[in-house]
Amino acid sequence: MNLISEKNVYLENKETKGFLADIFYVEAEKKLPLVIFVHGYKGYKDWGAWDLMAEKFAKAGFFFVKFNFSHNGTTTDDPFNFADLEAFGNNNYSKELSDLGIVIDHCIQNPHVDAEKIILIGHSRGGGISIIKTFEDERINGLITLASVDTLDRFPKDDFFENWKKEGVYYALNGRTKQEMPHYYQFYEDYAQNIHRFDVERAAEMAKAHILIVHGTQDEAVEVGNAEHLHILNPNSEIFLVENANHTFGAKEPWLESTLPESLNIVTEKCINFINEKLK
Repeated sequence: MNLISEKNVYLENKETKGFLADIFYVEAEKKLPLVIFVHGYKGYKDWGAWDLMAEKFAKAGFFFVKFNFSHNGTTTDDPFNFADLEAFGNNNYSKELSDLGIVIDHCIQNPHVDAEKIILIGHSRGGGISIIKTFEDERINGLITLASVDTLDRFPKDDFFENWKKEGVYYALNGRTKQEMPHYYQFYEDYAQNIHRFDVERAAEMAKAHILIVHGTQDEAVEVGNAEHLHILNPNSEIFLVENANHTFGAKEPWLESTLPESLNIVTEKCINFINEKLK
């Protein structure tokens, strides 16, 4: 089994800016289902154990792609660090949906990809973005959320919000890197101008794809109730709760082990089985 990995493939988005993607697959006689991993807030494609997860998907017979959003704070020269905080501050949901569209359009041109089988896997905020994209893009026929939010309205409230509007920026401390991460007010303005488009609940209700909702019962960042709510919104979905798992299913940055953390391994196997059952 010859695993092929293409790291840091450059993709151009004229609506945002260039960004990088990683591709993992094993050559096969038939075309492979396309699985695209969508990272979350303060996330990036090389974080933690995502490479190991990608390899496991590829060996299971999928064309697996993960990418950096163009404005996630990393750069094409330095994909491992938040080297461009100005870009991070100017990120918004419209840009993320645009970038995801570029990834899909690029990947379906690959001769190894079965364009009739497209699955999104969204982690945390990336889950909300993936839900909306699945509703909007009928090419997507599989959706898996990992520790997903059930709304994109996760902005400051009350006096804090008024101060954000007045000052034009607020800062959030990145606990790992100790960087003060800026959030410019344009982020909320983009949301307000597209509030119906960014309605995760409506998108979850209306999405036609096969849906698997995965969440850890000890998620410290996004309460497990988000998963239960998404499942209620789309009763045709399947929900899979991982006992005692946290927001990243046991992974952390850096991940120095050669194997997946136990919870993330369970999640990955569940995802593979779900796609095989529903789409292969």
